[in-house]
Amino acid sequence: MTESQTLILGCAGTSLTREEKSFYRGECPWGFILFARNISEPEQIRDLVAEMRDCIGRPEAPVFIDQEGGRVQRLRPPLAPNYPAGAAFGALYRENEEVGLRAAWLLARLHAFDLLRYGITADCLPVLDVPVEGANDVIGARAYAKDPSIVTALGRSAAEGLMSGGVIPVMKHIPGHGRAFADTHFELPTVTTSLKELRKHDFAPFQALNHLPIAMTAHVIFSAVDPDNPATTSGKVVEEIIRGEIGFDGLLVSDDTSMKALSGDFQTKAASILAAGVDLVLHCNGVMEEMVAIASRAKPLEGRALERANRALASVKGHDDKDEAELRAEFADYFEAVA
Repeated sequence: MTESQTLILGCAGTSLTREEKSFYRGECPWGFILFARNISEPEQIRDLVAEMRDCIGRPEAPVFIDQEGGRVQRLRPPLAPNYPAGAAFGALYRENEEVGLRAAWLLARLHAFDLLRYGITADCLPVLDVPVEGANDVIGARAYAKDPSIVTALGRSAAEGLMSGGVIPVMKHIPGHGRAFADTHFELPTVTTSLKELRKHDFAPFQALNHLPIAMTAHVIFSAVDPDNPATTSGKVVEEIIRGEIGFDGLLVSDDTSMKALSGDFQTKAASILAAGVDLVLHCNGVMEEMVAIASRAKPLEGRALERANRALASVKGHDDKDEAELRAEFADYFEAVA
């Protein structure tokens, strides 16, 4: 078996092409990610996930998805119910803390039922970004609240719900995307806030949950730390803030390299991400030419990065024996629109 490379990759459609199979076999990414374009019906999803793992000969290879609720939800009815966005749980929490925490746990536990039936084993949740007034709506209602303590509490419940259901949580976007006044899908935002304020507000939820197994970076410049590079490609942010102040020693994954916030060609992006100390390069859109360029700068997954990857896989062992119908009925008490 080829050793895994420092890559998480997407694919173009609902099944793998011959070219994709050959490429994955040769490059051996550590994991894969699914988007809405990859999803049509239950057997197709299971077949695609199995095909991906079969290509690299690793049945335990993680398959990721963005299944938050609200507008960021790749599985939709009839494959999974439509769920509320993070802000709805913040509103519940402000009315009744216990109810808010339970609802956040339930949502994540139901996500785990939805994902595992298709073989998907990692969810890019919780969103730990804390928006400020006037920030770009790319986070918006995806965030639980504008109060770091509420974000921390609900993020912890969501992560525990996923793990109880046998799914690995991925907290995002470390060290914080809530102050971005631009959409990183299209441009690179610069945050000029002082380090003192960032510590108190933006970094706090990540620091409180620094024990979680995986984190995804923010394509955001924090000028108080590194005025030239976004967190994803900043060795200073990774070393001093993410690993240092926040104290996160889990598996660090870049946000999507096909987003326009990162400059340079794809070889440059991948090389800069790895040089900054990020463990894995994520590429989502399935464009072969871009994946080939990214892969040309990938490295074997080894040393500390391999330890972190193995620890992330081992962080979830099986799942609880909760009754799905009972949990769905309880969740419907909080959100009548979702059954």
